Amino acid sequence: MDNIIRKIEELRLELNKLSVCRCLTDPELIKASQKLDRALNDYDKFLKENM
Repeated sequence: MDNIIRKIEELRLELNKLSVCRCLTDPELIKASQKLDRALNDYDKFLKENM
């Protein structure tokens, strides 16, 4: 579980960095946002399956 949380934090930081210098419709920013969304969905699924 620590790996999932660490990955989410890395993706969140990457997204924050990109959002400072790029337009919200920039393809790279959108891709980073989608990667974070997938990681958060995986984490949510993991929590639901292990409760």
